Amino acid sequence: MYVMHNSEYPLSCFALFENGPCLIADANFDILMVKLKGFFQNAKANKIESRGTRYQYCDFLVKVEYGPCVIANDCWNLLMEFMQSFMGSHAPGVPSVFGTKHDSVYGPADTMVQYMELFNKIRKQQQVPVAGIR
Repeated sequence: MYVMHNSEYPLSCFALFENGPCLIADANFDILMVKLKGFFQNAKANKIESRGTRYQYCDFLVKVEYGPCVIANDCWNLLMEFMQSFMGSHAPGVPSVFGTKHDSVYGPADTMVQYMELFNKIRKQQQVPVAGIR
C-alpha cells in the first residue's frame, strides 16, 4: 500500500494498493497508519517527494490537464494536440489509468495512480542490479 499526499488536495490523503483500489481519506490517515503498525510497516527509505513550479497556459495546467473537461476520453485528442505542439514526437501515449475508465469522470484518485506509476518507474531505474556487484 502506498500512502500519498498532493498539495492540490491538502485535506486528503490517498492510499493506493498495487493494481487495486485507491482510498481517499482524511489528511490524518497517516496517524491511523502509525497505530496499525502491527499490520502495516513503512518501507525503509521509500519516500519520494516531488516539488516544483506549476505552469498554467490559459485553460491548460501543464501537467497536462484540461480543466473544463472531466471525462478524459472526451478531450484526449485535444490534450494530445496540445502536448505535441511543444513536445513533438515525445508526447506520451494514453495513460494506463484510461484503459478501464473510457467514459468515467476523471478525479484526483486517477492523478495519484499516474503519479504512483511514474514514481515506480523512477524507483526501478534507480535500483542497482545485484548480479553486477562483487
